[in-house]
Amino acid sequence: MKIALFSDIHANLPALGAVLADIDAQNVDAIYCLGDLVGYNIWPNEVINTIRKRGIPCIAGNYDYGVGRHSDDCGCAYKADDEKEMGKVSISYTNQTVGEAERAYLRTLPTHIRVEFELNHEPEKLWHQQTPFVLMLVHGSPRRVNEYLFEDRGDCSLGRVLEGTNADVLCFGHTHKPFYKVVSAEPEGEGTYFRHAINIGSVGKPKDGDPRACYVVLTIDESARPGSKEGVLVEFVRVEYDVEKAAKAVEESDLPNRYAEMLRTA
Repeated sequence: MKIALFSDIHANLPALGAVLADIDAQNVDAIYCLGDLVGYNIWPNEVINTIRKRGIPCIAGNYDYGVGRHSDDCGCAYKADDEKEMGKVSISYTNQTVGEAERAYLRTLPTHIRVEFELNHEPEKLWHQQTPFVLMLVHGSPRRVNEYLFEDRGDCSLGRVLEGTNADVLCFGHTHKPFYKVVSAEPEGEGTYFRHAINIGSVGKPKDGDPRACYVVLTIDESARPGSKEGVLVEFVRVEYDVEKAAKAVEESDLPNRYAEMLRTA
């Protein structure tokens, strides 16, 4: 099973177009979007309608949740006063730009997607004897759409987050900083139950120093078993796109120019 996952497009249509073209060349079995379609750029409607027309299963990001309800709160954890002021401009601009049909679509998005795979090919084991291998897709965390799960979080702490969902693989975004860790809720020892945590990065607003769009190709092969480190392959794919087009679109809009510079420098 080969799965493409992407997140945090943030109304950056050139980045989304480049990523989808790259995914189309990957010959994947499934595609999922982990939310935050809107905010920070000028193409929220176009991004929403691209996802809708392609029928890509999508969950709600914190920005989608707020804009879907015409809220002036995007659920973003801005710290500095200037970030808060820019954030107010961004969500106001997005609320004014998003069409009502697109806003209604945002309200339909689920908070998570859970997929269970039956990977056991042993003929003597019937379906009711197999333990499913579980993939859970969220935006921020399984607990809150806007909770941040950063790479420096302790492995046991992150393992407990996954254990609480009964998921073998947890895919998430929101931080815009990709990473992959194999973790456990307990210190490693004999019989340790391992789980896979994957932050898939950002398509339209990376924050890891690489301005290229980011998505993940996740391969789950037939050797994957609940509790095992094996059978899961994670590839972070970086895609060139027309950053200047996206940055100039910001500068020619009512959005803060600093968002354009962020696209150029990540």
